[in-house]
Amino acid sequence: MSDLKIALVHAGEREVREVTTGTKAWELFAEDPAVVVARVNGDLKDLAHELADGDEVEGVLIDSPDGHDVLRHSTAHVMAQAVQDLFPDARLGIGPPVVDGFYYDFDVETPFVPEDLVKIESRMRKIIKEGQKFSRRVTSDADALTELADEPYKIELIGLKGGAADTEGAAVEVGAGELTIYDNVDRKGETAWSDLCRGPHLPTTKRIPAFKLMRSAAAYWRGDEKNKQLQRIYGTAWESKEALEAHLHRIEEAERRDHRKLGRDLDLFSFPDEIGSGLPVFHPKGGVIKREMEDYVRRRHIEEGFEYVGTPHIAKEGLFHTSGHLPYYGEGMFPALDVDGMDYRLKAMNCPMHNLIYRSRQRSYRELPLRLFEFGSVYRHEKSGVVHGLTRVRGFAQDDSHSYVTAEQAPDEIRHLLDFVLGLLRDFGLDDFYLELSTRDASKDKFIGSDEDWEVATKVLEDVCLSTGLELVPDPGGAAYYGPKVSVQARDAIGRTWQMSTIQYDFNQPSAERFALEYVANDGSRQQPVMIHSAKFGSIERFMGVLVEHYAGAFPPWLAPVQVQAIPIAERHADYLYEVAKQMKPLGLRVEVDDSDDRMQKKIRNAQLQKVPFMMIAGDDDIAAGAVSFRYRDGRQDNGVPLEEAIERVRAAVESREQV
Repeated sequence: MSDLKIALVHAGEREVREVTTGTKAWELFAEDPAVVVARVNGDLKDLAHELADGDEVEGVLIDSPDGHDVLRHSTAHVMAQAVQDLFPDARLGIGPPVVDGFYYDFDVETPFVPEDLVKIESRMRKIIKEGQKFSRRVTSDADALTELADEPYKIELIGLKGGAADTEGAAVEVGAGELTIYDNVDRKGETAWSDLCRGPHLPTTKRIPAFKLMRSAAAYWRGDEKNKQLQRIYGTAWESKEALEAHLHRIEEAERRDHRKLGRDLDLFSFPDEIGSGLPVFHPKGGVIKREMEDYVRRRHIEEGFEYVGTPHIAKEGLFHTSGHLPYYGEGMFPALDVDGMDYRLKAMNCPMHNLIYRSRQRSYRELPLRLFEFGSVYRHEKSGVVHGLTRVRGFAQDDSHSYVTAEQAPDEIRHLLDFVLGLLRDFGLDDFYLELSTRDASKDKFIGSDEDWEVATKVLEDVCLSTGLELVPDPGGAAYYGPKVSVQARDAIGRTWQMSTIQYDFNQPSAERFALEYVANDGSRQQPVMIHSAKFGSIERFMGVLVEHYAGAFPPWLAPVQVQAIPIAERHADYLYEVAKQMKPLGLRVEVDDSDDRMQKKIRNAQLQKVPFMMIAGDDDIAAGAVSFRYRDGRQDNGVPLEEAIERVRAAVESREQV
């Protein structure tokens, strides 16, 4: 007899069903093997979860984000079981899912080597084939301490239960509230392995379709360098063998596109040890790209109504107290410099100095929006472990702008900035993006300002974002301390997502407690403007790193450091091509003549390796005809192209910004 009513949710539709007491979630999805966990009243639960009257239940597919997390966390448990089978003295750390995979930390006497990973993978396959059941049980702190007496790191996590465990994924293992352990139960009903975990998990190990261990590395316990160094094994798991193969292909492609390697191979930039970590220098070819980016964005800012300003690299420390950066962002700034007995700081942001420009004289409502822009060099005290090529540096240039507007003008200004940003990204060949709205976490004290101000600012950003028709993803707690922000997340040529431009609504820095910015309103009263921060590239360095990987170093002609490689078939043909180059350079075209002793085929190969968009090859027949053989980067070649036409092809491609 049916005595419970539950609501089954599918594709946004609710269907009320009557079920009997004791019905488990899996019974609702028995005919859909892609469902691996259930969302019950908004919380993820094992499929073995017993339903209660009034529950709202939704099946979670294995290929969904939540499904991936559950799959990967379950695979991490299987890996940990395999490690302790093979290395009985290994002690367990934590094992959460991460983007595209999972990891587990172990305390072992000897670091893992690649041969160990092969053995662990083999043992994992046996565990998966056995179809062990993931079985959840609630326990008390006292019982868990007794059961896990040989696991010192788990004992520590039990002591942290209640919220403090949210470090390096520890909360995934424990969390607040009741304490739970998951047993891996074999076919005989015996417990093969156990782990302290809040779950949920797959029903059985057989529901793990495809996985691979990737690498091992050292990692400090709970991410604190004061703690013991453990061994971390990284792996990945996917809903099918095809999805795993696609992921591994993306990794291979990402390695091929690695901007650090391409930057070296294409002679674009370097990171000399003598200068310091995270401080790049641009070589002539990289300088060409950087200059093209700067020229473009400077022109576009002027077209969009911005005025160009300039500010110094350092300032008195008090300025950053006024702005709030030292109290709320001090760990991201370099230590103080003693200048004439006073403390100065390298600036980590440009906005405080722009506020001083605004405040330098009285402003009228007729001047607003007032838009200031500069290429401001800033310095961030990034930890050495996160510095990464051009995409995470310690010194960089921001195409930083600040719009000062009335509260009524704010929505239109944000819309104007967002249109500007999206147009810029498209011009650089990035046209697949979504928006992320970062809001405050009211429970944390790193955010300043009233609830009303935050509500107004967040609503303005949200409304503008929704009006674009782009996907909007929430980012709770990700706001800057002074206001909410929207960031443009762009997908590159192989589908990876990069955070690019940001637009931030700031009602704090203009306030009387900070910079006391004012404008005279049309009724003669003095009012506080709203300040809107925006960075289109974010940083020129990071944007260049993304572009190198997006294009795999094969830049479109307008950005390419060398647009044309002129290749003489023999030494006697070089003078002809030098004359060709002389005709092209006044047009702003970048041409190099390869007059080396290499054979023609090697010169062509060298140009291909340097990813030059066009080649002009000349021999006796070409000179006689006033022509060249015109070769494209993809290997296509047109012979006997009249010189004037060949030059026009290059000029047109550069001017149109086409992606050759």
